[in-house]
Amino acid sequence: MSVRIGVITFPGSLDDRDAQRAVRIAGAEPVALWHGSHDLEGVDALVLPGGFSYGDYLRAGAIAALSPIMAEVKEAAAKGMPILGICNGFQMLVEAHLLPGGLIRNDHQHFVRRDQKLTVENSDTAWTNTFRRGQEIVIPLKNADGGYIADEETLDRLEGEGLVAFRYAGVNPNGSLRDIAGLTNEAGNVVGLMPHPEHATEPGFGPDTAAAMRSGVDGLGFFASAIAAVARVAA
Repeated sequence: MSVRIGVITFPGSLDDRDAQRAVRIAGAEPVALWHGSHDLEGVDALVLPGGFSYGDYLRAGAIAALSPIMAEVKEAAAKGMPILGICNGFQMLVEAHLLPGGLIRNDHQHFVRRDQKLTVENSDTAWTNTFRRGQEIVIPLKNADGGYIADEETLDRLEGEGLVAFRYAGVNPNGSLRDIAGLTNEAGNVVGLMPHPEHATEPGFGPDTAAAMRSGVDGLGFFASAIAAVARVAA
């Protein structure tokens, strides 16, 4: 079975081609989709990539969350399709109310770029099932509006229901409450995170590891997980 994963391009997307490449490296077929379309072209999963959609005007991801294709994204999410929001894509998922809370300016008011350690908090989602709970991975991070916020009741619910997918380890780079780096919805098919797994999928281009410089490929697990999730449904 050939798994087809759509990557949606919005005005201002800049990591869409990287996400398509990551999908291909993981063994699936990338499908380029346009934000102004209402056609998901029969894909099995979706990626909302990083970038600065609409220049981050109003709020990061707020205008993109109203793009025509987001009606189909919401419908697909309700039907259980695996959907991953990366950085700006995470902001879109929050603005579209597919994930709770909000994302605001980093607490230090500066753009941050670093290889970020994460702890996998939930390994039962469509995008994390090849990891183990408690596993530490390293994924590149680059954002200016990455501070995750929510009220205390929502934060307690996220913790209590196991909806925190990833947590920052070692250092909190942007002031996110409770070190939250990524979330999942209750069904486990929608996941959003600020770091960029598509930049850690190919030796020679990823984070440094103890083995060699730029050899980190922890991001491959995200796309391999989605492929496995789709295959299980089809079986």
